[in-house]
Amino acid sequence: MNRNKREKEYYSIDVGDSTFMVLKRYQNLRPIGSGAQGIVCSAYDHNLERNVAIKKLSRPFQNQTHAKRAYRELVLMKCVNHKNIIGLLNVFTPQKTLEEFQDVYLVMELMDANLCQVIQMELDHERLSYLLYQMLCGIKHLHSAGIIHRDLKPSNIVVKSDCTLKILDFGLARTAATGLLMTPYVVTRYYRAPEVILGMGYQANVDVWSVGCIMAEMVRGSVLFPGTDHIDQWNKVIEQLGTPSQEFLMKLNQSVRTYVENRPRYAGYSFEKLFPDVLFPADSEHNKLKASQARDLLSKMLVIDASKRISVDEALQHPYINVWYDPTEVEAPPPMITDKQLDEREHTVEEWKELIYKEVLDWEERTKNGVIRGQPFPPKSTASLVLLRTHVHISDILYICFDELLIASPILENVIACNNSTVVDTISE
Repeated sequence: MNRNKREKEYYSIDVGDSTFMVLKRYQNLRPIGSGAQGIVCSAYDHNLERNVAIKKLSRPFQNQTHAKRAYRELVLMKCVNHKNIIGLLNVFTPQKTLEEFQDVYLVMELMDANLCQVIQMELDHERLSYLLYQMLCGIKHLHSAGIIHRDLKPSNIVVKSDCTLKILDFGLARTAATGLLMTPYVVTRYYRAPEVILGMGYQANVDVWSVGCIMAEMVRGSVLFPGTDHIDQWNKVIEQLGTPSQEFLMKLNQSVRTYVENRPRYAGYSFEKLFPDVLFPADSEHNKLKASQARDLLSKMLVIDASKRISVDEALQHPYINVWYDPTEVEAPPPMITDKQLDEREHTVEEWKELIYKEVLDWEERTKNGVIRGQPFPPKSTASLVLLRTHVHISDILYICFDELLIASPILENVIACNNSTVVDTISE
C-alpha cells in the first residue's frame, strides 16, 4: 500500500490521555479501560456493522518482557478460534515502515462486563453453572493447543448480558518463573494454584484450582484466599484447607519445604463449614442443580495436591456442570499454533519488533475488506440461542452503565477494580 493511500485511511483522535491513530472504519471511540501497558476504547466498526473494543499498546517495545508478551499474545490470538476465547477481529499499525513502527492496535469483540462485576450479583444455579461450564470449555480449548494458563482471574474473564463468557488472555508463558521465595511482584495472586505459588512442576489441572477459587468467590461474594504476597497467600490456603500431607511436602524443593514445614500446622475446615447452604441460591427445579452438587465440585477443585485434584474433563462431566455439555463446544478442533517455540524464544527488542511487525503485515495479507478470510461473520446477537439452552437471561439482574464499564484487556493486564480494592497487575515474565 503506498504512503498517500495509507495516510488517507487513518485519522487521529484523542482518547482519554492518549492519541489514537485508527482506520476511518472505526468511529465513536470512547475510553473504557486503561493500564500500565495500554488503553482500551470502544468503537463502532462500519465494515462489520458492530461495536468493537480497540486496544492501543503503549510502548510495546520498551523492553524485552513487554515485547515478548505482545508477540506471544498476538500470535495466539491469531490462532485461537473458540466461542469462549475472546476473538481477534483486526490488527493494524498506522506506521508505514519497520523503522517507523511503534504502535500496535488490536481490535476485539466488545463485551459488557468482566467477572469482577458479575461476582457482586446474586446468581442462581443455572447462571453460575453455565458460566463455569463456559470457563472450562475455554480452558480445555487452550489446553488442547498446549497452552496452560496458570493465571486465570475474574478481571480477565468477560461476559455479555446474554450470559456468554469469554477468556481474555493466555496467561503466563511456560518460561515465566513463579515461586514462594521469589521477589514479590504486585500481582493478583488470589487465584494461583499451590504448585504455582510454591514453584513446583505443574500439569493442566493447575487451571482447575483457579476456576475453583473463582467459583468460591461467586458463591461467597468475596475472595477466598486474599493473600498480600506469595507467602501470605500460602498461609491463607492452609489456614482454610489445612496443612497438606507429608507426601505432598516431599515434592517441594528443600528451601521451600523447610519454610512450609516450619509453619504452624492447621487442621482446616470442612467444605460444609466453608460453604454452608445459606451461601448458595435455592435449589433449581428445572435442571435439578443443588447446593450439595456445587459444594462437591468445589471440594474436588480446591485440592492442594494436584495429583488428587479433578481434571478439566472430569469437571466438565460433573453433575453440576454437564447439564450444558455440548460436544461441539467441549471438543472443538484445537488451534494450530504455527510457532512451536513461542514460549522459549529469546530476542533483542529490535528482533521482537521485527517479528511483531511481520505478524501485523501477515494479518493484512490474510484479510480482505475487513473480514478475515475463511471466517464467517460473528452473529450480532446470540441471546435467543442462549435462552433456549439456559432458560435464564443474565440481563434480568445485570445492568452495566457504559461510562463506568472497565474491561480488562489481554496482553496488558489492566488496573482493575475488584471487590472495592484496586490491584495493579504488572507481573514480569
